Amino acid sequence: MQAEILIPTSNMSEAEWLEHRQKGIGGSDAGAIAGLSKWKSPIGVYLDKIGESPSGNSSSEAAYFGHVLEDVVAQEFSKRTGLKVRKRQAILQHSKHSFMLANVDRLIIGKKEGLECKTASEYLKNDWEEEEIPAQYLIQCQHYMAVTGYEAWWIAVLIGGNKFVHKKIERDEEIINYLIEIESDFWNNHVLKKNPPAFDGSEASTNLLKAMYPEGDISL
Repeated sequence: MQAEILIPTSNMSEAEWLEHRQKGIGGSDAGAIAGLSKWKSPIGVYLDKIGESPSGNSSSEAAYFGHVLEDVVAQEFSKRTGLKVRKRQAILQHSKHSFMLANVDRLIIGKKEGLECKTASEYLKNDWEEEEIPAQYLIQCQHYMAVTGYEAWWIAVLIGGNKFVHKKIERDEEIINYLIEIESDFWNNHVLKKNPPAFDGSEASTNLLKAMYPEGDISL
């Protein structure tokens, strides 16, 4: 299987890119839909996709610097592993499940493998000890493998600005089939039908409620 190209991104503005992301489910959405994200809930993804998020398309300062440092992380990964990487300046689309999208950081040259670049606070260093990888990032990389058909995905992270870690994630067909199932249900039965999923009581859902109803009672 090979991913389709939804649209090239080389000359695309950020506003256009965000608009096209609303046309499907991306890697960073997958963990939230699975209930594994610390930062976004399923209802938050739903509101993003229908264009009704109370925060609009604004991103955090941490996300901003993560984007700024992406090249640094990619270059260090190549230096330490000897693997050459390249940008894929396009939003990719699953060849069968058109709602599954991928805007990948890098692809490994000569291999059916990709690279996800991250930055993390020093306070989160325990999340990356030994073989540990945060669950939402594991799901994100499996989503990318689902879309591209690739066999593995690397993840590289700069922690606290002074510790570098890189790990390899192998393709897992059981997880991929699960993602296709829950993402299909989310897209077809919630987004397309304008049928919001329930608030799940998570911190991400509570924070969203606070943003939506700053003056009201947001107890769940």
